[in-house]
Amino acid sequence: MAERLKLHDNYTISRVINGCWQLSQGHSLKEQLDMRDVMKAFHALVERGFTTFDCADIYTGAEEFLGSFLDELRTGRSASPDDVQIHTKYVPDINLLPEVDFAYTESIIDRSLQRLHRETVDLVQFHWWNYDVKGYVETAGHLRQLQEKGKIRHIGVTNFDTEHLREIVDAGIPILSCQSQYSVLDRRPEKGLLDYCRQQGIHHFCYGTLAGGLLSEKYLGQDFPEPETRSQVKYLQVIEETLGLQGYQKLLQLLSAIAEKHRVETSLVATKYILSQPGVAASIIGVRNSRHVESNSRIFDFTLDEEDISSIDTFLQSYPLLEGEPFELERTVGSKFRSIMKMNLNEE
Repeated sequence: MAERLKLHDNYTISRVINGCWQLSQGHSLKEQLDMRDVMKAFHALVERGFTTFDCADIYTGAEEFLGSFLDELRTGRSASPDDVQIHTKYVPDINLLPEVDFAYTESIIDRSLQRLHRETVDLVQFHWWNYDVKGYVETAGHLRQLQEKGKIRHIGVTNFDTEHLREIVDAGIPILSCQSQYSVLDRRPEKGLLDYCRQQGIHHFCYGTLAGGLLSEKYLGQDFPEPETRSQVKYLQVIEETLGLQGYQKLLQLLSAIAEKHRVETSLVATKYILSQPGVAASIIGVRNSRHVESNSRIFDFTLDEEDISSIDTFLQSYPLLEGEPFELERTVGSKFRSIMKMNLNEE
């Protein structure tokens, strides 16, 4: 069963969160998803205690699909919709940032509630594309007003750096969580954000733990693979700037050796390592089908020992970290990391 963590009074989540970005239209570059099989996977995950789901207003079709899943739970007997925690995001388009006001924010949250078939969303995670456009602190305050109206249970942020998260916290906004890209490949949160969140009692959620599936024994001994999803396009860029192909293969060999020791998949070792880091509350693992439900459910059946963690730490210390704080490169004009970002998804 899934390990659980209490985030707040009367609010707990599973420490592995089911991610829904891979369900959004345009994410897969090759495979056509079988949504009936995805629905089967969701039911199987909930039965195993993985009851927390992560989606976003800009993941085209994801909120609607989760709404359909909750409807199925209402007619079934295995679980209740009340047993499921829904985390969504609020991501105003970059072109609209100067115009964002309370009315616009409320309209997007209302739209999410309609899609999800809920009166309250458990957690809204707020993102702001361009810090040079002021308004992110005021917009976080609007989410606080919607929390007081009962439309939002908790407020979080996603892809914020330490400096700008601190501004929101100092303004008195009760931030429950911070979501960042964090894996053995991208360790930018270690530069200060993890420590700040721990000091403030903010729970850190990590996405990209498996680098879009690239941290798998499937890629042992291979050249850089042709990306199958938008996630893999992004994480291949990370590998190019940190480990390189040779270092990537050495890392896979190390993770696979540890996996063989514990008789689990390489991907589970990569996830467990991040979950073992101080300040990490949960890891978000994407769900594309039911094939990996059984293996993923074993994540809490083993523990990395000190030797395992030390060997990974020692290996990673030989390679550079990405520049800047979390999501800084993705915001930098002219950066190849920014070039693949889609920043007007509500408009599209």
